[in-house]
Amino acid sequence: MTRTPATAPAPIEPREGSASRKLLAAVHDALRAVREPERAAGQQRYMKSAMPFLGVRVPVMRRTARAVFSRHPPPSAEVWQATTLALWREAKYREQRYAAIELAVHRPFLRWMTMDAIPMLDELIVDGAWWDYVDRIAPAGLGHLLVSQPQPMGALMRAWARDENLWRRRAALLCQLGFKEDTDPALLYDCLEACFGHDEFFVQKAMGWALRAFAWTDPAEVRRYVASHEASLSKLTRREALKNID
Repeated sequence: MTRTPATAPAPIEPREGSASRKLLAAVHDALRAVREPERAAGQQRYMKSAMPFLGVRVPVMRRTARAVFSRHPPPSAEVWQATTLALWREAKYREQRYAAIELAVHRPFLRWMTMDAIPMLDELIVDGAWWDYVDRIAPAGLGHLLVSQPQPMGALMRAWARDENLWRRRAALLCQLGFKEDTDPALLYDCLEACFGHDEFFVQKAMGWALRAFAWTDPAEVRRYVASHEASLSKLTRREALKNID
C-alpha cells in the first residue's frame, strides 16, 4: 500500500544523541529489579508474543516506569519523543515496550502531545501490531489529542478507520474509550461504518467495545444503532455492544 500523510505519517528519526540514555538505563534497571521470572513464560504464551517477557505485572510496570520518569524527566518534547522511540526500538523484552508507551502517555508529558507526536504513536501502533499495545495507545494517546485537536484528529481517525492496516482501524475505533458523555457520535459512527463487513476479529471486537463504552452513557442510542444496522454488524460486534444493556 502506498503511504500517504493522511493515514501514515513518516516515522520520526531522532537526531543522534537526542534520547536520554540516563532515563533508558534507569527504566531497564528498574524493570529488572521488579521482575518475577516464573511469570515470564506464561505471559509470553498468553500474549502470543515472539518477544520475551521479564515477568513484570502491568500495574507494577506502570508504577515502576512512572517513578523513573519522575526522577529523570525529559527536558523537552524532542527528547521525550526520541527517548520513547529509543526505548521502543531497542527493547529486548515486552515490558520495555510497555514502558515506552507509558512514557508517551505519561500525564506530566502530555503538554508535548501535539499533532507532531502522531508519527511516533503511529510507529508504536503499526510496528507493535497487537492488541495490548493498541488498546493503551488509542484512548490514552490518540484520545488526548482528539480532545485538544478535534478537527485534524477527527479527520485522521476517519482516515485510519478506512486504512488497510487493521491496527490503525482498531486504534481509530477505540480512541474515544472513556469519553462517556463527551463521545462524538458522528465520529464513532463514521469509524464504525468504515469497518462494516470487515472480517477481522480484532476489528469486529473493537467495534463492539466502542459501542459498549458509549452504552454506559446512552444505552438507548446504542440499542437503536445496533438494531438499525443489524445486517451490517457481525454477531461478535452486536454481542459486545449490547453486553451491559438489559
